[in-house]
Amino acid sequence: MTTTTAAVPAAPPAHRDRGVLRWVGAYTASTLGDSVYHLALSWAAVRGGSPGEAGLVMAVAAVPRAVLMLGGGVIADRFGPRRVVIASDTVRCLVVLGVAASLLVASPALWVLAAVALVFGTVDAVFLPAVGALPPRIAARDQLARVQGMRGLAYRVGAVLGGPLGGLAVALGGTAAAFGVAGLLFAASLPLLLGLKLRPLPEEPATRSGTALRDLSDGLRYLRGHAVLGPLMIVVALSDLGFVGPLNLGLALLSEARGWGAAGIGWILAGFGTGASAASLLLAVRGRVPRAGAVLGLTIALGAGSIAALAQVPRLPVAVAVALSIGLLAGLSGALCGALIQTECDPAYLGRVTAVSSFFSLGLAPLSFPLTGAAVGLWGLGPVFTVSAAFCALGGVFGLLVPALRRAELPRAAA
Repeated sequence: MTTTTAAVPAAPPAHRDRGVLRWVGAYTASTLGDSVYHLALSWAAVRGGSPGEAGLVMAVAAVPRAVLMLGGGVIADRFGPRRVVIASDTVRCLVVLGVAASLLVASPALWVLAAVALVFGTVDAVFLPAVGALPPRIAARDQLARVQGMRGLAYRVGAVLGGPLGGLAVALGGTAAAFGVAGLLFAASLPLLLGLKLRPLPEEPATRSGTALRDLSDGLRYLRGHAVLGPLMIVVALSDLGFVGPLNLGLALLSEARGWGAAGIGWILAGFGTGASAASLLLAVRGRVPRAGAVLGLTIALGAGSIAALAQVPRLPVAVAVALSIGLLAGLSGALCGALIQTECDPAYLGRVTAVSSFFSLGLAPLSFPLTGAAVGLWGLGPVFTVSAAFCALGGVFGLLVPALRRAELPRAAA
């Protein structure tokens, strides 16, 4: 007698996987809600106080995000990224809907808005590491690069559509309506997240039995000893330190100096967003870029050259074209960085490793904004953009000089 064993069907590619599509839909709704919330908060703060007070309200969220980010990675690994993401969006939904309801009665004091921003910053500190740790639990390892590309597209959709949607809500129903729309978008992510079916880890992380401080120490020790991830964190720190200043505060100063105005900023950002979206689409469709480590270093170095060139162009159309190239190169390097983190890291440590990466990108790097503004006032745009680009290029060159990172590859993806 001949016995036959039924073949186990292969997992579908990420762009045809219902679980992945459900997660992308939830992430898009959450990102849209976040964009609408920030517009509503800034509008309410500006109407309730002076420009300086409004700026303080908007800056409050950065403090807990920077201070608590590493602890957020421990929470994501200890309790599971799906639970943390669901809890985060639930808290954001309830807080924002509460603010919307209070606005129907009276305008909240600035301290109330600052408290809301503080809550959001605290939630971000656990949400961001959990989001980074979730893809390996819903997709096969050879699909993680494709998932990273899809996530990049979802983020761009949220960033591009969130502002107009929030502005429309303010125009039609005031700030209360904008907060209400943000709350409903956070709520829309919850049923999608609750329906996710997670892949089990190869083995349960032993770190759950220790203290939070020991969990964090174990994660940092794992990261420091990893041949690819340790150097990759240095690349992230250097490249973001050189990137965020020129592409945020520096961009506004450049547009003002050239006489392009707010419309100029919008066009340059549109060029950057188009390039970044094209890079995410490339990775989502192809699923893999050969010699990912080497391409990562090269795109960072080339992108640095474009950053330096941006301060030298005299005409807006040329600046938009340069911004498009920056978006394409930075979008590809960022997606490859995320994909390498997710494919190289043991899933049991992924929350903590993502937290370290997010800490550099969203915690330390924004601290360069005051320094960028002061330096432009002293030496002008050209030198500051050039020095920032040099830091960015140093990150790319460092990555190319580390053999393990330069030779790092993404797994081959199914068609």
